Amino acid sequence: MELNVLTIEGKETGRKVTLPESVFGIEPSDHAIYLDVKQFLANNRQGTHKSKEKAEIAASTRKIKKQKGTGGARAGSLKSPVFRGGGRVFGPRPRNYSFKLNKKLKHLARKSALAYKALNQSIIVMEDFSFEAPKTKQFASIVSSLNLTGQRSLVVLKEANDNIYRSSRNIERAEVVTLADLNTYNIMKAKSLVLVESSVEEFGKLFNA
Repeated sequence: MELNVLTIEGKETGRKVTLPESVFGIEPSDHAIYLDVKQFLANNRQGTHKSKEKAEIAASTRKIKKQKGTGGARAGSLKSPVFRGGGRVFGPRPRNYSFKLNKKLKHLARKSALAYKALNQSIIVMEDFSFEAPKTKQFASIVSSLNLTGQRSLVVLKEANDNIYRSSRNIERAEVVTLADLNTYNIMKAKSLVLVESSVEEFGKLFNA
């Protein structure tokens, strides 16, 4: 699949790049995407939720009423879950939600997500660029020239660039990641995938190593 390389003004440079078929041309696996996204979201859960059960409530243990003769059920303690302020039955406890996935399956999931973007023609290739200092206005200008204003977009850099990253932080629905930090969740969440020209040839090396 060949794509035109655009300038930061959104114009064609006259150059073309070929996306690796081994990554962008595979048959997508929906189940692999599901598992990888599920793991990503699970690993981000803190798991610090906790509620007090009956044994952990601080309250008097005296009988709160007569056990017989009231016409109602017996009640032995204010700690009972049936009373306001009592313990919770089978309440949440701190736990770890993370789970393991094989590396090959995670690679398949990311390649499948990229293949979907290629099938939907949602990939833009842009020439390499850099900022001398963090400038939100400059990054906003690039987003606007690519007609991505208001759309959820993901810009993939070959290497980390602090100035570009800091310039993008205040742009709504725009996110910047490096090729090494690319994950299935971010790819599927973005409506458009913007690749810098130098990162395209690295996809084949990264996912087929």
